[in-house]
Amino acid sequence: MSQATNYLEYKVCDHALGRTSYSKPSTTYIGLSTADPGETGSQSNEPSGNGYSRQDASTNFGDANTTTGTAVNVNVVTFGPCTTSGWGTITHVFYVDASTTGNSLIYAALTSSRTIAVGDSLQFATSQLSVAVS
Repeated sequence: MSQATNYLEYKVCDHALGRTSYSKPSTTYIGLSTADPGETGSQSNEPSGNGYSRQDASTNFGDANTTTGTAVNVNVVTFGPCTTSGWGTITHVFYVDASTTGNSLIYAALTSSRTIAVGDSLQFATSQLSVAVS
């Protein structure tokens, strides 16, 4: 199940209470992590280089379902292939408002972790990634 980071919780709360307006990011990205990013949205365990780059979430996700509040990926999302050196064991995904660094918004644990070695790609089939707000 996905969870909002403290950053997103503060922004939504201030927006809902009429304190400070929160503008949606122009593009959001999906990142991978070898550890739980937690509520702080830590990006310190994100792979770097070796064929890794964040993937565009804005074009790969559909609108949230009006009944369930859940949005799923409508396209296959592929990371890699991994080059030169492995990425480690991927345990989590996170959604962020920039292609590098930026503010983490939402994070979730994978159903099963995956060790990425040289030559491997990590691929999520259609509807395999989901984000829910409840």
